[in-house]
Amino acid sequence: MKSRTIETRKGTRCRVFEAGSGVPVVFFHGAGGLLTDNPFLEGLAQRCHVLAPEWPGYGESTGDELLEDMLDFALHGWDLVEALGLSRPHLVGHSMGGMIAAEMACLAPRDLSRLVLVGAAGLWIDAQPIPDIFAMLPHELADVLFVDPARGAALLTGGADLSDIEALKDFYIVTQRRLAMAGKILFPIPNRRLSKRLYRLTAPTLVLWGAADRLIPPTYAREWQALIPGARMQMIEGAGHMLPWEQPEAFVDAVAKFLA
Repeated sequence: MKSRTIETRKGTRCRVFEAGSGVPVVFFHGAGGLLTDNPFLEGLAQRCHVLAPEWPGYGESTGDELLEDMLDFALHGWDLVEALGLSRPHLVGHSMGGMIAAEMACLAPRDLSRLVLVGAAGLWIDAQPIPDIFAMLPHELADVLFVDPARGAALLTGGADLSDIEALKDFYIVTQRRLAMAGKILFPIPNRRLSKRLYRLTAPTLVLWGAADRLIPPTYAREWQALIPGARMQMIEGAGHMLPWEQPEAFVDAVAKFLA
């Protein structure tokens, strides 16, 4: 995918990966950011025009000091859409990105076409609390994010050998930088009363979930579906929280069919 840097009116500068043609689809990544390989984006780009911005504080994007709370993130999302010159795009958000996309859709329900929430954060069920990723060591993350932790660890690290102290140090620094940004809206628990605003959401919505998600279990998918008027729900077998990376073909097929 090609990349370019755009600047929003607020002053953030964000790298955007882009490929494909046709209807615009904006993909918002989660707290872990985009990985070295993102085959699901290339697959989706074969069917539509995919734009995947990195949040400030991730990759080469800057301006994270300008975003302090959930409202800042949601408005930043719309600032990105404006800077990209898009009108009523489809929004697809994974995990934290899904939380932000849902907030965007509640703020401006007529400014998007369709919404896909993939393992979205943003709700809280007391009977099934979400594990605290901020308390985990880097090597523990793969256990809750992936069905296959060994393959997941390789994806998270880009194949780096974490037994090498320098590789571990680099991975730790990048991970902590990302989590520091994500912590502004996810710490200590990802509950910003979004559930009270979901009644405003009018865009057709697909709730897409990994059937074996150990971070945000499928109970949350059913809660999203119950709270969003007319929402559809689809489970993908053989996938955990990192569904787009674990089952890229199934992800692309589900999203493309819904958006069509």
